[in-house]
Amino acid sequence: MTLPVSDLGVIHRFVPGTGPAGRWTLFLLHGTGGDENDLLSLGAMLLPGAARLAPRGQVLEHGMPRFFRRRAVGVFDEVDLARRTGELAAFLAAAAALYGFDASRVIAVGYSNGANIAASALLTYPQLFAGAVLFRAMVPFEPATLPSLPGTPVFLANARGDQLIQPENAARLAALLERAGARVTHHWTNGSHALAATEVRAAASWLTDVVSSTSPRRAPPPTTATAPSDTHGSSPPGSRTPLP
Repeated sequence: MTLPVSDLGVIHRFVPGTGPAGRWTLFLLHGTGGDENDLLSLGAMLLPGAARLAPRGQVLEHGMPRFFRRRAVGVFDEVDLARRTGELAAFLAAAAALYGFDASRVIAVGYSNGANIAASALLTYPQLFAGAVLFRAMVPFEPATLPSLPGTPVFLANARGDQLIQPENAARLAALLERAGARVTHHWTNGSHALAATEVRAAASWLTDVVSSTSPRRAPPPTTATAPSDTHGSSPPGSRTPLP
């Protein structure tokens, strides 16, 4: 179902879960220029039967939805990122109350701009997600103090030929999350910013293993944030051409 802005304050889609995987909810966060519909099919491929919650980014860049502002490609507005990260976390808590899904069994799935705000949420609210699948993420900001992410499973998917993210930056994000205690799987391809079917299959296999072994975590509902900024552009798996 799609709810208008007046409901929870954010245009979004929610698809209830079915079967054993229905205990889990995928929090689907699109790339620049995408919307709440972009990653629904990807979510169904990653974990069939899981509930899917997909908000639309609240920032417009030349008419294209994003989750937070940037000053230039690769240069984030960290003040806005902090605020938008808090708003997104509050939206997730409100949606859990409205739809009745288990807030301790939420896995973030983000692509590009959406992956960056998901990474920001991991670093800002370490109890928010039970895990994360981040396609084409980079370091959103450098936390003054490392969060505590003991054993939190995170799947990072990056490409050596990505024209928007330097491999060094992606590797730095993996190292940052590992230092915080996360259990990181970093999947590399030789492709571009667009997603490849092979990495989607790899993420799906990883996610199936994770949900069979991950204990739910309880997150306090956040109301405000303190995070960073973003730097990519583009839409979902292989649909539109990423924006610089």
